[in-house]
Amino acid sequence: MSVYEDVVAASKTYLGPATEAFLNRQCKWHLKKEPAQMTRSDLAVLAKWCEIGGGLVMDKAKATEFANKVKAL
Repeated sequence: MSVYEDVVAASKTYLGPATEAFLNRQCKWHLKKEPAQMTRSDLAVLAKWCEIGGGLVMDKAKATEFANKVKAL
């Protein structure tokens, strides 16, 4: 399984059907790469943006939990 597929699987609980659109946006704007090019070394930065972006659509505690899940992959 690729890093992106791992992140998608971990994120579905938090973002549901919006998961791939959310992650694509984070990868392109903040990592400056296509999702398929994501590596494990990108996960800390991605987690930061998952917490910030996730915090716009869920409560802070849930966004932090989401970010920690991504960072732990």
